Amino acid sequence: MADTITKRVGRAGRGVGSGGAGRAAPTKASRVGHRGVTLAAFAIPSLLLLLLINLYPLVYAGFQSVHNGDLISVGDFVGLDNYVAVLKSPDFWNSAKFTLIFTICGVFGSWLLGLAVALLLRTKIPGGGILKVLLLMPWIVPVVVSATAWNFLVATPQSPLPVIASALGQPNVLFLADPVLAQITVCVFKIWISFPFMMIMISASLAAVDPNVYEAAAVDGATSWQAFTGNTLPIISRSTYISWILMTIFCVNDFPTIFLLTQGGPVGATTSLAVLSYQTVFADMQTGPGVAIAFLMTLVLVVVSVILYRQIRKVEVE
Repeated sequence: MADTITKRVGRAGRGVGSGGAGRAAPTKASRVGHRGVTLAAFAIPSLLLLLLINLYPLVYAGFQSVHNGDLISVGDFVGLDNYVAVLKSPDFWNSAKFTLIFTICGVFGSWLLGLAVALLLRTKIPGGGILKVLLLMPWIVPVVVSATAWNFLVATPQSPLPVIASALGQPNVLFLADPVLAQITVCVFKIWISFPFMMIMISASLAAVDPNVYEAAAVDGATSWQAFTGNTLPIISRSTYISWILMTIFCVNDFPTIFLLTQGGPVGATTSLAVLSYQTVFADMQTGPGVAIAFLMTLVLVVVSVILYRQIRKVEVE
């Protein structure tokens, strides 16, 4: 009897039932393996769908860029002729020049304003919570609404800002009819709708700064400016480069901001590469050159992003 009980206990310890041989208990490795297979089975269809949605348009756009077709037909194969024609076009270089100006103003203008506001919000000011919400409004409000509001402010001689300019002795100030004023207006509008994004990025970085850093700087006799340039800027440099990369992409690819305000005018003064690509494809019905412009934009963005990403890596190493 004792022998029988001992054998049954031994079988139970090995995962064998009392009635005979049974299945051994699954090991931890096998459970992890089964879980990985299950997760892959759920994830692969979604990944394939995303790959199809993103890869197919990219490949087809590349196919169009080497043909001389339109929106209806692909046309004949022309190789790199579309790229050569685009690079020889004065309109392309004029648009590239404005895109560069627009991007520099949008990135560094919004960063400087966002940095100033983020530093201001770190001080104790009355109504700080409500002010933070109000400062986010330019980024939260749809760009269509913001552009409509700015059109109301500057578009016609009867708009508020031209009327104020006339009252100050500057009559006939047409912000969207003069090429230089239109460029300035578009750049200022971009800074206005973009600085809340920079403010959020910088505020998050500043919140992670140890107050002891500033106390140590004060003990060493550093001024506020020296503490800012020697401590604050290096500490937030990683998030700064990340925000510059993102804002560069936002500015170069920004179509609605410019199109809703000026549609690329007057006389092409505010035509960015994104607007030029749109006009080439949908107004001139030349898909090949239009898509070629878009691919050249993408190439420039990749180069800029790689350069800034290397700066991020250097910051991480240091």
